[in-house]
Amino acid sequence: MRQSKRTILILSQVYVPDPASVGQHMADAAAEMVRRGWRVVVLTSARGYNDSKIRYAPREVIDGVEVVRLPLSSFGKKKFALRILAAVLFMVQTIWHGVFTRGLSGSRGKSGAILVSTSPPMCIVAAMVIRVLRLGRVPIKFWVMDINPDQLISLGKIRPDSMPAKLMNMFNRMILKRASDVVVLDKFMAKTMNDKLEVTAKMAVLPPWPHEDSVEPVAHADNTFRHQHKLDGKRVFMYSGNHGIALPLETFLKAAVRFKDHPRAAFLFIGDGVRKKEVEATIEEYGLTNMVSLPYQPMSTLRYSLSAADAHLVSVGNESVGTIHPCKIYGAMAVARPIILLAPDPCHVSDLVSGERGQEGQKQRSPIGWHIPHGDVEAATRVIQEVLDAPEEKLGAMGDRARHVVETGLSKPTLCGAFCDVMERGLK
Repeated sequence: MRQSKRTILILSQVYVPDPASVGQHMADAAAEMVRRGWRVVVLTSARGYNDSKIRYAPREVIDGVEVVRLPLSSFGKKKFALRILAAVLFMVQTIWHGVFTRGLSGSRGKSGAILVSTSPPMCIVAAMVIRVLRLGRVPIKFWVMDINPDQLISLGKIRPDSMPAKLMNMFNRMILKRASDVVVLDKFMAKTMNDKLEVTAKMAVLPPWPHEDSVEPVAHADNTFRHQHKLDGKRVFMYSGNHGIALPLETFLKAAVRFKDHPRAAFLFIGDGVRKKEVEATIEEYGLTNMVSLPYQPMSTLRYSLSAADAHLVSVGNESVGTIHPCKIYGAMAVARPIILLAPDPCHVSDLVSGERGQEGQKQRSPIGWHIPHGDVEAATRVIQEVLDAPEEKLGAMGDRARHVVETGLSKPTLCGAFCDVMERGLK
């Protein structure tokens, strides 16, 4: 192992043990860089991203990574103005700490690097300012998790010609020009970023990996989560993860209501986000006893909650293709469960779900789930009924194919390793 004291500085508003996926993936990459011999410092928030009442230790070492948590960096997600304020305060603090972080640049042309993602977008400004104040000697590695202002524009939150949109696009072009490497999650996001500034020569397309250390298939008979929530004998439809504004659930919720009296149908919505209110409103309006809303589950028990499902719901908004990449599908595939995809076609997961693969010029169809267009409640109803009626063997075969896809091309060792190869590229 290299005994290098060069530093990787990571700017991320969320980090473990916060359950947000961005922080989980940052932690995996950070731990791997430590294993490769780097000193890794993370600047993150001292409070929970979804729940700002949760407080974390101001400083600690996790898997060899030095974690520094900054105050006044999260006020929760309920109010957009407070999220912006928290992002600005976090940016200012990261600039201060980043300027004085040792090991980012050194003698004989050796240097560390800054890793920054788009969560929050203000972090990219901090990275560029730190680079300038360090006399431009620190490479920036840009990890595109979601893309704004495009996402906000597609959701009607801001206008394309508004000042916030113009500023964010300007900062995007600046970071794309200055970053030594750009990592995007799928080909649709690659096009979105290249439309802002052509950076194909320094771009890598790498999807996020499943958290394989915390997820593995658990048989229903051995699943304590199913026993605890009285799910034995049920067919469980699960949505687990961020209930984000760009991830509509309305079509599936309307179909699920039709099964309110079905003795074997159970619908679980686990996680948090603005659309969680729609789930809870549906439960209350229709008096549903077979639909349950639960908070994020601890990483230590994630294998049990994910494996409790018979089918996992994944959503991608019609206008969100190329701006977001929901990674909950990979955890569901890792526990060998079929997927119900609520999304347009094409999108980054539609080929995965349909099972279409190019092989010697031919396409072979080995589906791992079902694809439902937004607004097609009848199709969603048919899929729910099909899952309820399907033999265990059919669901099991779909789940096994899903896990095989993960194991053969989307595993954590493969993708996290490739990402860290990009991190080390060009560093002396």
